[in-house]
Amino acid sequence: MYTAQFRYFRPADLGEAEALFRAGSDARFLAGGQSLIPAMKQRLASPSELIDISRIAALSFIRRERERLVIGAATKHANVAASGDVQASIPALAALAGMIGDPAVRHRGTIGGSIANNDPAADYPAGVLALDATIATNMRKIPAENFFTGMFATALEPGEIVTEVAFPLPRRAGYAKFPNPASRYAMPGVFVADFGHAVRVGVTGAAACVYRATELETALAHRFAAGALDGSAVDPAELASDLFASAEYRAHLVKIMAQRAVRACDG
Repeated sequence: MYTAQFRYFRPADLGEAEALFRAGSDARFLAGGQSLIPAMKQRLASPSELIDISRIAALSFIRRERERLVIGAATKHANVAASGDVQASIPALAALAGMIGDPAVRHRGTIGGSIANNDPAADYPAGVLALDATIATNMRKIPAENFFTGMFATALEPGEIVTEVAFPLPRRAGYAKFPNPASRYAMPGVFVADFGHAVRVGVTGAAACVYRATELETALAHRFAAGALDGSAVDPAELASDLFASAEYRAHLVKIMAQRAVRACDG
C-alpha cells in the first residue's frame, strides 16, 4: 500500500512559514487543500513538507477600501459568498464563490489556494482576470494579466505566498457557468465586468488557461447588452476538447455563458 511520507507544520505567521519553506527540501504550502490533497492521493504530488498557512489570521479577511475590495488569501469560498461587503461591492464575485463545488469544498477551499493552483476550469481565475485584480504576495504585487501563465502555472516563484487579492470595483459585473454535473467545475464559465471606460471578459474552463475573450469585449464595449453578442463567434481553435465537450461545443457555450453573464449584471 502506498503511504505518503511528509512532515506537517502549522506556522503562526508568514515569517515562520517562509522560514519553514527555506528549511524544507521539497516543501509545499497548504491553504484549503482542495487541490493539493487529491493530487497527493493520486501520487501526482509528494512534498517532503506540508506548510499549512490556512490558520494564519493575517491572511483571512474581507475589507472595502474606497474604490476596491480586498480579500485575504486564506479566506474561504463560503465566507466570500456570504460576505455583506462582497455582496454590496461586487455581487457577481459573491455569486461566483457560491457556485464553487459543494458546501464541503466551499467551507475548506480558499481564494488564494484556487488562484495559486490555477486549475484550467476553476471559477476564481475568470473573476480575477475580468476584474483586473492585483495579486499581492509576500514578495511583490502581480497584475492579474501577468499572473496566470498556463495550465496549472502562475507567475509565482518558489517560496512565494499569495497574501491578498485586490479587486477594483466595476460599474456592474456578472458571472455564468455551465457546470460539469459531477465535479461542478466550469465547462466553461464567463465573468463579464463593465468599468464604464472598458469591458473585460474572463473565460475559464474552455482552454488550457483562463483568458480574456477580446472579441466579446469589443462587442460589449460598443453596446453592453446580451443581444450585442448575437453576431459574435468564438474561435474553437485554441479551446479544449475532451470526453465532456468538443472545442466547438465549448466555443458555443462561451458565447451563451457570456450572454447570461451580461443579463446577470442587471439581476
